[in-house]
Amino acid sequence: MKVIIGSKNPAKITAVKNGFQHHDAEFVSLDIPSGVNAQPFSDEETIKGAITRAVEALEQGNGDIGIGLEGGVQESSQGLLICNWGALASKGCEPIIAGGARLLLPDEVAARLRAGEELGPVMEEYASMKNVRKHEGAVGIFTNGLVNRVDMFTHVMNLLVGQYIYQKK
Repeated sequence: MKVIIGSKNPAKITAVKNGFQHHDAEFVSLDIPSGVNAQPFSDEETIKGAITRAVEALEQGNGDIGIGLEGGVQESSQGLLICNWGALASKGCEPIIAGGARLLLPDEVAARLRAGEELGPVMEEYASMKNVRKHEGAVGIFTNGLVNRVDMFTHVMNLLVGQYIYQKK
């Protein structure tokens, strides 16, 4: 099975490999644009980005499965939440989607995102760290390392792979 990952982000690549750890798979990662804003600002936009990455990865990589993982934010009555979505595309089937963890962002971070900034760079400054989006992510910082970005996207991958296997039965 050839799995094409629609990202070069190391956290996303690791999560995809974790999701297929019990399967004989070859992995290729391609830099696939999401087709949405650099900072997706709703579940719908984040889902659209994940699906675009998955479908384009499948087409461009000539694989059996295309995977798109996308992080975003979603407004709620409680404030601005981190959201993360994934999509799995395979030939002749509608893309499978799954969402993951939700976490309320502190007001000072949320205000900067609402003003047009992107979460990754804001978190680097907020946490005085480099490459936050490629490692622990905002979720890792705000959970004191108990859940990192790889964990968060691995959960989404397990939901995607599980649905894929179920549908193939």
